[in-house]
Amino acid sequence: MALAHAAAPTGVAPIVEVLRGGVVESRHFGAAAVVAADGHVVGAWGDIQQPVFPRSAIKPMQALPLLESGAADAFDLDAREIAIACASHCGSAGHVRTVAAMLGRVGLDAAALACGARTPSDRDEVRRLAHGDEEPGRAHNGCSGKHAGMILVARHLGAAWQGYHRIEHPVQQRVVGTLEQMTGLDLFGAARAIDGCSLPIWALPLGNLALAMARLADPVDLSEARQAAIDRIWQAQASAPEMVDGPGGFVTEALRLGEGRLLVKNGAEGVHVASLREEGLGIAVKIADGGDRAAQVAIAALVLRYGEPGRAVRAHLRAAAGPPVLTWAGEKAGAIRPAEGWLARRGRRS
Repeated sequence: MALAHAAAPTGVAPIVEVLRGGVVESRHFGAAAVVAADGHVVGAWGDIQQPVFPRSAIKPMQALPLLESGAADAFDLDAREIAIACASHCGSAGHVRTVAAMLGRVGLDAAALACGARTPSDRDEVRRLAHGDEEPGRAHNGCSGKHAGMILVARHLGAAWQGYHRIEHPVQQRVVGTLEQMTGLDLFGAARAIDGCSLPIWALPLGNLALAMARLADPVDLSEARQAAIDRIWQAQASAPEMVDGPGGFVTEALRLGEGRLLVKNGAEGVHVASLREEGLGIAVKIADGGDRAAQVAIAALVLRYGEPGRAVRAHLRAAAGPPVLTWAGEKAGAIRPAEGWLARRGRRS
C-alpha cells in the first residue's frame, strides 16, 4: 500500500534535525539570512521577506538611544550597566543590584519598571528567594536592564518616566526611529504588537533584521554619533558579557570568547541573531516552531560557516552547533545538528 507524503511547509527550509540512535527523530524548519552592511544578501534559506517578531534579539538597537541621547554619560553608566541595557539576563543577585543602581540614579526603584515580575533562571537566586520566602520582583525579569535604561532616557530628555513603555512616549519614538534607520524600513504600516515585557514590537522581514545586525558590525555609513554609540555597545558587551545573559550561558560565552569580534543575541520563539564585526556581516534565524534549541544550533553553525572567530570561540560554537541528546541518567542517546546539506543549499557567497 502506497502512503501519501505530507506536503513540506512553504517558505521555510529544513534547518536543524534531532537524531536518536542515528535516526532522525524530528526536524525544525525555518528561515535564515546572512546579509552585508550594503544590503547584499550573502546567504538565504526559506522566505527571508516574511515578517517575524524579533523580540529580545533587537535589544542592542533598543539600547542605542541610551547612548545617543547622552543619558548614559549624564548618569555616569559603566560598562556593566550599558551591557545589561542590552540583556536578556538570568535574574541573578548581581543583575538585580545593577538594575537597582541604574534606577537609583533618578531616585526610583524596581516598582517603576513596566516589565513585570518574573522568576529568575539563576538557581542561586531562586534558592535565596525560597529560603527567605520572598517573591520574585520586577528587577528579576530578564528585560529589566533594558527598561531601566529607557527610564533614564526619559528622565534625561525631561519627559515623564511614567508610560515610558507606551508607543506614543518620546522614548519609544526614538526607539522606532532607530529601528527604521538600522533595518532600512518604514515601520509606519508594519504589524505592531506588545512584547512579553510590555514594550512595542514590530514584525520585521528576516532579511532586514540581518541587515540591522550587519550595520551593527559595520556602521561606516552611519552618523558619527551612531558609530560611537555602536562601538560602546560592542565594548560593553565584550567587557561584561555576564550582564547580557548569565554565567556560562551560550550568549555570555560567545561574547566573552569572541573578544569584541562577535555579537550574538537570543530573542524568543526561535529567533537568534549575530553580528560578525571583522566580516561586516549580520545573521538572523527564525525557527518556525519557535524552538530555541534549534535556533541556537542554527546561529552557531552560521557563525562558524561565515565568520573567522578565534580558536576558543570556535570550540564553544562547535559544541553549541551539535549538542547531545541525553537520557535522564546523563547517557548520550543522540544529537542535535544542522540539517544534512542545509548549509550547502544557497549558502555560498554570491
